[in-house]
Amino acid sequence: MLALPAVDRAAQELQEHALALGFDVAGWAGAEVPRQVWQEYGAWLAAGRHAGMDYLETGAWRRADLSSSLLASQGAGQVLALGISHAFAAPEKPAGGVRLGRVARYAWTPDYHAQIEPLLAALSDHARRLGIRARGYVDYGPILERDLAGRAFLGWRGKSGMLINTELGAFVTLAVLITDLPSSPAAEPGLLYPEALHPDRCGRCSRCVQACPTQAIGDDRAIDARRCISYLTIEHRGPVDWALRPALGDWLLGCDICSAVCPWTQKAGAVASRLQPDPELAWPDMLGFFGLSERDFLRRYQHAAHARPRRKGMARNALTVVGNLAGRLEGAEQIRPLLALGCQDPAWEVREAVAYALGRWQDWAGLEALLGDSDERVRKAAQRGIQGGL
Repeated sequence: MLALPAVDRAAQELQEHALALGFDVAGWAGAEVPRQVWQEYGAWLAAGRHAGMDYLETGAWRRADLSSSLLASQGAGQVLALGISHAFAAPEKPAGGVRLGRVARYAWTPDYHAQIEPLLAALSDHARRLGIRARGYVDYGPILERDLAGRAFLGWRGKSGMLINTELGAFVTLAVLITDLPSSPAAEPGLLYPEALHPDRCGRCSRCVQACPTQAIGDDRAIDARRCISYLTIEHRGPVDWALRPALGDWLLGCDICSAVCPWTQKAGAVASRLQPDPELAWPDMLGFFGLSERDFLRRYQHAAHARPRRKGMARNALTVVGNLAGRLEGAEQIRPLLALGCQDPAWEVREAVAYALGRWQDWAGLEALLGDSDERVRKAAQRGIQGGL
């Protein structure tokens, strides 16, 4: 373990190296999770607001003890919180195909995990050369990243529940480097180890809360995943509640609304530099979700967030978008192939979703055909579509 004041010099060098590698913001916070933060997380889980993400409960205690993630004998001391902007300018929509759905900005680029992990590896190597035990995580360890980022003075938890930075807005991908660096006894708020929460800059603004189509944001700045469009289009398995489907609008994968309407995001503008969007991921051809096996789909999208819902999840989402666009498209030429493919899809979840779309487009012949489907759940959906979705 390094001796003080060598600790402060090493911490500053690591922070500067992180910025040189391409992170947009970096700051230090203590590894000890405040009791209030842990209790709030536990209450969020107890209320079932994590929906079907049971993995958030598994080993939940580790989020209160980061030493278990560092695997160092002396335990975790300080954490370098890191952020990279994904505030992209919208790429031009590619020609051809059926490109009707919207994708959340973070998914416009190939998998951010694969892009950030090499940066964390390089940062960990640099830490080892300084005599520091370190381990990096990007959105997959039992880490409360937003708490760490807030205590590292990178930003504050906005009313949307997202971390907001005055320079980057709300489109910030977070990562952390857990180290065994001890705290500096001379630390002052705003220096290497702030430990003072960033001032709340939301004020009286509540645009994010008001803009959420499904009212998923609570007054405690926490999201109820059971109503969140991002959860419903990415993590949720099986059919989405029919009552919520109209509110999903044209969101094909994820949702950006609460972050996009934030004045700090709008003030920042398109500031992403390290990560670059791929037009084919930002505007995917929805026909590509049909007529291929799950294996072929994963092979095509293995390096993108689109793989997370799997093929049948993306096909389900595509048909929900098609249904929600009823009355907003001139004619149905673009969507007819999708409807036909949906009716013939091998996954019952997809055929259930096409019943919703057919009902919205008032395609009674298509719904009548689905009444003879081999799966009872599809037949019930077809009947519901005929009855107007009641």
